[in-house]
Amino acid sequence: MSSFVGTLKVEAKGDREIVMTREFNAGKDLVFECFTKPELIKRWLYGPDGWSLDVCTVDLKVGGKYRYVWKYLKDGSIMGAGGSYKEISGPDKLVQTESFDEAWYPGEALLTTTFVEKSGTTFVTINILYETKEGRDTVVKSPMEGGASQSYNRLETLLNTLTQNS
Repeated sequence: MSSFVGTLKVEAKGDREIVMTREFNAGKDLVFECFTKPELIKRWLYGPDGWSLDVCTVDLKVGGKYRYVWKYLKDGSIMGAGGSYKEISGPDKLVQTESFDEAWYPGEALLTTTFVEKSGTTFVTINILYETKEGRDTVVKSPMEGGASQSYNRLETLLNTLTQNS
């Protein structure tokens, strides 16, 4: 599996990994802030159109927890997820666990996000390691890629707004 949605590239790697890459026209300090500050996360990380991110808490320290609760606006159903931070080397790297309240894939995932800046463009790579091949394959078959792409498109718009206002 390897595909592009917008400028997001999603690849299955090995038996248990998915790697997503996307570039943003902003410095890595600002991109890192958009991944770690709740007031910024709420403005872009709500998946496909029709959802909102109603709860977003972040305790940005090693061992600190984060929690997201999304709401589907059409019927009011909710979906929650969260995890803990394992490594924070801001603005270069963020390592965190992820699990959903109603697990739609078995086990937990480990997300390693790196931020590499070249000439004002930040290249973000998110390596998602699942506990099992079954978990990874379940996610590959889901509409995750489209929701992620819409979120990252919103992030690009937010970054453009933030850089124009600074």
